[in-house]
Amino acid sequence: MNKYEIMFIVKSDMEEAEINKTAESLKKVLTSKKANIIEEKSMGQKELAYEINKFKTGYYFLFVVEASAEAIEEFNRVVGINECILRHLVVKKED
Repeated sequence: MNKYEIMFIVKSDMEEAEINKTAESLKKVLTSKKANIIEEKSMGQKELAYEINKFKTGYYFLFVVEASAEAIEEFNRVVGINECILRHLVVKKED
C-alpha cells in the first residue's frame, strides 16, 4: 500500500451537518476498500482562488491515507459523481 494525500473541496451552500456527512461518506469509501486513514483534517471554509461553478468559497478537507490503487480509483469514481464536491486532488507521497 502507498501513502496518499487527498484534498477535496465541498460546496459552501450546505449546512454544516451535511458537509460533515459528505466528508464521512468519502472516508467510508476509503475504509471499505481497506485503506488506513492516518490523518484527517477539516480546514474549514476558505475563499477559492477562482470561482468554481459560481461558488466563491468552499469547505476544505485533507486526508492522509495508506491505500491500494483500487481504493484510490474507487474514491476518484465516487467523488466524480458526487455533486457536493467542487474539486479534489489525490497526490501520491514518496517516502
